[in-house]
Amino acid sequence: MNITRSIRALLFVLALLAISAAAFAQSISVSIAPPELPVYEQPLLPGEGYIWTPGYWAYAGDDDGYFWVPGTWVMAPEPGLLWTPAYWGWSGNGYAFHQGYWGEQVGFYGGVSYGYGYYGDGYQGGRWQNGQFYYNRSVNNVNVTNIHNVYNTTINNTTVNRVSYNGGNGGISARPTHQQESIEHERHIPPVAAQTQHEQAARTNPTQRASVNHGTPTVAATSKPGAFSDNAVVHAKATGTPYVAPVRAAVQPANTPGLPENNAARTARTTPNNPPENRAPIARPNHPEPNKPESNRPSTVQPERQAETSRAPAAQPNNRPEPNREHSQRAFTPPPSERSQPERAAPPSEPRAQQQKEHQQQTPRPEEKKSQEEKPKQNEKPQ
Repeated sequence: MNITRSIRALLFVLALLAISAAAFAQSISVSIAPPELPVYEQPLLPGEGYIWTPGYWAYAGDDDGYFWVPGTWVMAPEPGLLWTPAYWGWSGNGYAFHQGYWGEQVGFYGGVSYGYGYYGDGYQGGRWQNGQFYYNRSVNNVNVTNIHNVYNTTINNTTVNRVSYNGGNGGISARPTHQQESIEHERHIPPVAAQTQHEQAARTNPTQRASVNHGTPTVAATSKPGAFSDNAVVHAKATGTPYVAPVRAAVQPANTPGLPENNAARTARTTPNNPPENRAPIARPNHPEPNKPESNRPSTVQPERQAETSRAPAAQPNNRPEPNREHSQRAFTPPPSERSQPERAAPPSEPRAQQQKEHQQQTPRPEEKKSQEEKPKQNEKPQ
């Protein structure tokens, strides 16, 4: 019974460690890209069973910024396990830190070329064979007098790239393959205690900060974890290029690239407000004027409509209404000063004369009415 409880407690602790390692990989997000990788030599292999873990830039907060964790030889926690290096990757609003881990296969580490077997994809520095690790002499600093489990395979790596992060502005554009994505879901072991202590020692050393060493750390690599004062400490080499301080990334909203589309949308929204002012004078002539019956208009009235639309004071009838008698007289006999060019080009005045004649017949003049009333009186015989 006690054995079962102990096993459960051990499994629970291991699960917490795995969860904490995964959470740590996503808990750090920085808006400043890390500096370039420093140039340094690999220290001599201290003994069999050690696997090379390359150095990387870690982040100590906004006050201290980035600091360099030296590359070092680490004893594998179990036979058959390989190291997948840590890397920084752009996450859309900052650079997220992805912690390294131990596993049976090397996973994706951002395509960063750390050197010494880690050239952006996999690991060419050694392999496990019959429970023993064999080192590739072409990429590792191995003393063959003491270490006999070696082989020699030349790696053609002519690309010189010191970029230390994936994605973002100026970052490496590598993406994980399907195999590397499946490796992410395999059993992993987080960094061992010696690696955690090694990183903590680098954090507390001011000379490891990029703001102090300007990309050339005093301790670039060690033969074993935490051996910062050892005689085998390797210093970074001067690259000859001026140090460029990390620049804070400009984090923009997702719809920022669409600003031209948003401006166009604003223009489209404001444009419909203007045409009604221009269409107002055009829409008025389409309505018949009051007190003008359509039946009395001849078919030649259309030129008069066009003339009215071309005249500047088209809005005067709305502001100063005229009597009905003036509208009818102006329609039949407009004064010469108010006549426009289209009226001159109208057909002969015969229809207008006929219309006037019909109008006179319908509305008799007062003189004719008076004469008609006096006619019977003239015809009456005196009594």
